[in-house]
Amino acid sequence: MAQLKVTLIRSVIGRPQNQREIVKGLGLGRINSSVVVPDNAAMRGAITKINHLVDVKLAD
Repeated sequence: MAQLKVTLIRSVIGRPQNQREIVKGLGLGRINSSVVVPDNAAMRGAITKINHLVDVKLAD
């Protein structure tokens, strides 16, 4: 199964609570922190909600 590397590139300060919860749920804490998540429909949906805050690449 493919994996996605998600990196937080913008701050969550001043963002709606649901976006903050998505960022925290993905395991991202600080700017430039990264996590590797499975590429499935649930993760794609969460990433779509916060696509203006993160950078997404295919994991190696």
